[in-house]
Amino acid sequence: MGGIDVANGVVGAVLGMLFAVLFQQPLQNGLYRLRTRSARAMRTLRRREESSPAWRTFSLGPLHTSALIVEGDGESAVPAEAVYIQVLDEEIELPSDMVAWRAEIEAQSEQLRAEGRTPLWNGPRYAVESFDVSRTALDEQPEVHLRLRPTDYYTFLAAQQLDRRLADGTTPRSRHLDPDDPLRAPAFLQCSFAVNVAVVTADEMLVVSRRSDRVRMAPGVWNSSVNEGMSRHIDSSGRSAPDLHAVARRGMREELALEPHEYSLELLAFVLDIDKRHWSAHYYARLKDLTRETLQARMSRGVADRWEHQTIDYVPFRPAAVIKYVLRADRIHRWAPLAPALFHLALVHVYSRTPVERVAAQIVRRL
Repeated sequence: MGGIDVANGVVGAVLGMLFAVLFQQPLQNGLYRLRTRSARAMRTLRRREESSPAWRTFSLGPLHTSALIVEGDGESAVPAEAVYIQVLDEEIELPSDMVAWRAEIEAQSEQLRAEGRTPLWNGPRYAVESFDVSRTALDEQPEVHLRLRPTDYYTFLAAQQLDRRLADGTTPRSRHLDPDDPLRAPAFLQCSFAVNVAVVTADEMLVVSRRSDRVRMAPGVWNSSVNEGMSRHIDSSGRSAPDLHAVARRGMREELALEPHEYSLELLAFVLDIDKRHWSAHYYARLKDLTRETLQARMSRGVADRWEHQTIDYVPFRPAAVIKYVLRADRIHRWAPLAPALFHLALVHVYSRTPVERVAAQIVRRL
């Protein structure tokens, strides 16, 4: 009987091994394939069910900004003659429940003057009534149509209080802005149009400025090489519309002591900071002869708006160097919203999109 039990045990073990070989492993493989296919199907289903807005603000790996690139991709410059600007006669008026905010700012300025301190200069500015883009019939080149209204700095400061509570508990942001349509906004909330320039020296160094702690708007943040607001008093002769290239050249002269014959200048894009409602024309400028050293020497002999910047960095103008600099731990949360998009567009303009995107993806993967 003992021999039979042993034989039965051996036969059972053999049969068990045979079953495992013939059935268990294929069964496990089948279950694995079924789980994999089910997971893939669920992911596909989720992807099909997702939707995303057509307009997304500029991002680069862990860096997310409020800069919306409205027109331009960097590769092709926007010709100056393709930009049409119209200035309307009627000046901007704030809603009745925001008029007191402007009065507060005016009173604050008068108080500063009475104390012998620097008052807030109420400079004449422009507000953006509308921004539209069309394409030419034959070659589909862009045509930009920009309509402006007169306004001033006090109105701009009052309208910047987008999250201040009104009497009914709402805010200017919740009352007047549609998060699903970032391009739609009343003109009184868009009292800022500036040019931002990415300047590259003759020895391939990108100029990056840090705003002074003394400026009222965005003190201490890292910004474009040149940032110049459009002035109704300076940039318009009589009743003529302003010229964006002329505004950029004025900024180059006032902030870096550069004259027009010393650089080339190209308009790359129009960009909107959807958080603060600041519009910008983004430019790329390449110095013909001035290197980092000679530019520094030039600036040491006097700059009209020196007080606007407290630090200037010079970064090798190569995709890897610029992208690493933008994503540095001590920079990533200290950028003016429109600056990273400007530097990216400048890289694309010089090196083309595919190499820049490839380098950016490699750097982001290593973070």
